[in-house]
Amino acid sequence: MRSLSLFAVSLALCGSSFAHAPSPERVIPNDNRTAAGTLRNGVLTVHLEAREGLWFPDEDAGPSIALQMFAEVGKAPQNPGPLIRVPAGTLLRVSVRNSLRDSVLLLHGFQTRPSTLDDTVQVAAGATRELEFRAGAPGTYFYWGTTTHQAVSDRSGIDSQLHGAFIVDPAGVRPPPDRIFVLGDYSGPADSAGDNAELRVINGLSWPHTERFTYSAGDTVRWRWVNPSDSPHPMHLHGFYFDVASRGTWARDSTFARRDVSHVVTEMPLSGETFAMTWVPREPGNWLFHCHVAFHTSLYLSAAIVRNPADPLLVDPMQGMHGMVLAVTVKPGAGAARATRPDSVQGAHTIRLIAQYAPKRFRNQLDEMSFVRQEGDTPPAADSVPMVSSPLVLRRGEPVRITIVNHTRTTTAVHWHGIEVPSYSDGVPGWSGSGARTAPAIAPGDSFVASFTPPRSGTFMYHAHANEFFQVNLGLFGALLVVDSTFDAAHERLIVLGGNAPGGRHPRINGKEHPDTLRLTAGTTYRLRLLNVIADWTTRIALTRDDSVVHWRALARDGAELPRRAQTERSASFIGGPGQTMDFEYRPTVPGLMRLEVQQRQGIWKTELPIRVDP
Repeated sequence: MRSLSLFAVSLALCGSSFAHAPSPERVIPNDNRTAAGTLRNGVLTVHLEAREGLWFPDEDAGPSIALQMFAEVGKAPQNPGPLIRVPAGTLLRVSVRNSLRDSVLLLHGFQTRPSTLDDTVQVAAGATRELEFRAGAPGTYFYWGTTTHQAVSDRSGIDSQLHGAFIVDPAGVRPPPDRIFVLGDYSGPADSAGDNAELRVINGLSWPHTERFTYSAGDTVRWRWVNPSDSPHPMHLHGFYFDVASRGTWARDSTFARRDVSHVVTEMPLSGETFAMTWVPREPGNWLFHCHVAFHTSLYLSAAIVRNPADPLLVDPMQGMHGMVLAVTVKPGAGAARATRPDSVQGAHTIRLIAQYAPKRFRNQLDEMSFVRQEGDTPPAADSVPMVSSPLVLRRGEPVRITIVNHTRTTTAVHWHGIEVPSYSDGVPGWSGSGARTAPAIAPGDSFVASFTPPRSGTFMYHAHANEFFQVNLGLFGALLVVDSTFDAAHERLIVLGGNAPGGRHPRINGKEHPDTLRLTAGTTYRLRLLNVIADWTTRIALTRDDSVVHWRALARDGAELPRRAQTERSASFIGGPGQTMDFEYRPTVPGLMRLEVQQRQGIWKTELPIRVDP
């Protein structure tokens, strides 16, 4: 342990302290609003303990699981663990007692920042370690522990909730108000039969029991996000863009200059990463902020085993969402609301979009589904279920009225992902809208009209926002492009990465498991528009020639053009997640074969789009 100064080490085991192990205490959800310990004269003293607790991720409404948790000594265990928050330069005196039977506790994150990821402290069962160190550089960090001695990216079971936020504020100034959110995953036994339950939580709770927020239009909202879980989580904000002000890990943080801030609707911290975001709500109504991995907000997330419904497509969309979801209500305020138009706009461009299905076409088990744009007055044939859905091309600043007609056998809804729309049109059934006027789910045989005016040109997507784990994975998604004049098909290429059934591997590219070859011409400059709608996998994406990664120029992310100084040449390789869109400029120089490789981040599957560059 290189960056820690130990001022005392107490290894005395407490004799009979484990002879009569008490029943686990109830775990208290921690909203990270109250810092632990006592801060006096520039010194924080805090006494922590790792012990077993009974965790209720659905508050009082659901079952519980006994897991290892952090607590302040003499207080109830918390999930996430007690918040440590101090000004830069603070001296910390932290004692950590290991009250877990027969388990050596390995600690990370009790160190001066910046530091390295491999600084650790071991605490034997029944022992207490006392640590002394300076807080270091301002930033968003966390501390975590493991009794399985797994990496943070592999810690999903008994010790998966042993973590807490660690915030260092600038010295000498009062920081502006913010909120801190810690993401958590659990996968493990839930009953004596050994069946595994799955959980995804924010500050220890699962939707619909997560905290709800109310702001006024024009407020400045500052959130910090910590991901000590074993999974990446693409966190998506409905209705607004947000600025990513910093990114980091539990050991170091990088704050960006204003000119380098990312302007996005989806940010994906990998396991062990953190980020800070700022946003200003401009449009009144109800909105969501949630993980865009479909399974992480699915009906299967519970401390109890959730059996597969007899017909999972018929799950009520208003009851089928759990996990990593926050709700936000924006009220009218002093800040100027953005310019929106009423639902009925005279002279608006009209589109009719039909949700269709092909019974049992997915391996003779599940329906394939698709959105089909109606051309003229004649509806598409009932058996017209193309993969992928019809692309929609809209003009910036031109009002549009899109009528969605549901010809499937289940209720659905449509979210216009990344587009700044009025809340009622946002597409979350039973929530989008405001007051008593909330958007309904679209029942089979019914329809819904979404009206909005796209304020910016860019690459977006639209997709079902009802029972997404099934509906999006079965095909209810499509490309949504907003242009200033026309879509330049000669110099733009649309690449849609999509699902291939719930939990399916080898996802489809442009609707096919074995996609058609993409044709390019040497010497021609192209804009490649990539849409990642692979609903449940994080992927490594690379453009290669002769097994070597080429270079391209980044142009846009999530529909927002990057600042000129950020539109740089870079290696054509990145990690992508569900709900992200990216635009790149590429100019092939010589004829030949190329590939766009799409591989699950941990190598579980791999697929590719063949590319031929013609002379």
